[in-house]
Amino acid sequence: MPTEEQVYEALEEVIDPELGLDFVSLGLVYEVEVEGDEVFVTFTLTTPACPIGPQVSEQMKEFVGELDGVEKVHPKMIFEPRWSPEMMSEDAKFALGY
Repeated sequence: MPTEEQVYEALEEVIDPELGLDFVSLGLVYEVEVEGDEVFVTFTLTTPACPIGPQVSEQMKEFVGELDGVEKVHPKMIFEPRWSPEMMSEDAKFALGY
C-alpha cells in the first residue's frame, strides 16, 4: 500500500501543459486518500473552462497506478473551492512571477 507522500510524488509528474508546472506545485491537488489498494485523488483545474480534465485524469491513473500496491486510481475533478494563485507553492509562484 503506498503512502500519501508517494502518491503526491507520483502526481508531481502530472504537468499543466499551458503553465509547464506540475499539479501539486500549482495547488491543483486538493486531497489524496489511500484505501487499501485504491487511491482517491481530488483535484481541480485553473479554470472550469480548461479542456484538459480528461487528459489529467488519465495521467493521474497512469502515474499513480505505477506505484507498488495500487490496483485502482479514482481521480475526481471538483471546482469548489475555486482555485486561486495563492494555492501555489512558493517555487511555482516564483516561476510564474507571482
